Amino acid sequence: MNTAVDPGRKPKTPVSGDDRRTIERFLDTLWMERGLRDATLAAYRADLYGLAAWLQQRSRTLTTAQRSDLLDYLAAQGQQGLSARSAARRLSSMRRLYQYLVRDSAVAADPTARIEAPKLDRSLPKSLTEDEVVRLIDAPDESPLGVRDRAMLEVLYASGLRVSELVGLSLNQLNARQSVLYIRGKGGKERLVPLGEEALDWLERYLRNVRPRFLKGNASDTLFVTQRGTGMTRQAFWHLIRRYARQADITKHLSPHTLRHAFATHLLNHGADLRVLQMLLGHSDLSTTQIYTHVARERLKELHARHHPRG
Repeated sequence: MNTAVDPGRKPKTPVSGDDRRTIERFLDTLWMERGLRDATLAAYRADLYGLAAWLQQRSRTLTTAQRSDLLDYLAAQGQQGLSARSAARRLSSMRRLYQYLVRDSAVAADPTARIEAPKLDRSLPKSLTEDEVVRLIDAPDESPLGVRDRAMLEVLYASGLRVSELVGLSLNQLNARQSVLYIRGKGGKERLVPLGEEALDWLERYLRNVRPRFLKGNASDTLFVTQRGTGMTRQAFWHLIRRYARQADITKHLSPHTLRHAFATHLLNHGADLRVLQMLLGHSDLSTTQIYTHVARERLKELHARHHPRG
């Protein structure tokens, strides 16, 4: 995608007055209907002015372009070194425009309808080594807040929950006797997730000594509560992870799902079955889980290179 420009200014790319008006009306409609950010609108503008300028060289306009013109445009961009990801973004801009033009009766049919988006390599999720996970989980102190945070980190790494699932846990989802959590994930899909002894020990310590103190006699079904006795947000927990990562001297770029990715990767590294991992993570499709095989494969390559005499 071209470099984003000031959304209040039109790119200097020479295009016909009709195309310029078409693009600006489209962007005004996007802004009014969807409230998109200035940077997003600027990116659309840059993409579409680039397309319009290329079409103009072929004596075409945005409203007269055919599917073959758009395919030729994407091919020409590819020959100039445009990446598959950038091509996909430009095609997305084109689709949005032509859906608008069809709705506005400016064109009879959408020329992008039968254009397939380029296949993208799925990016590997960021993970932590087992040593880094230990350092992160050990970072909280022994204060009441530290005990709660340690319990949350232990549960997150032991279960592979999404952060939204963790902060949304209620007391009735925990069965400490059977050492499991009952999780209702995306799309209402239910699953049972086992907890290890370490996670259970910290959970019981939190439930016995910390949670009652935070609730101050008030009733709540939320498992993990703040000092005010309320539930925690995903954003608040994410800030905690980043703070403890700094304390543990972990400099890797982290995401809210870092411990979920570490859970999956470490299980695979220790021989877990992919189908079992799919069930634990709550993935509806095995293909979603398979990305972790790439992570594990990279780890195996690294171990082979480090320890094999001819690595």
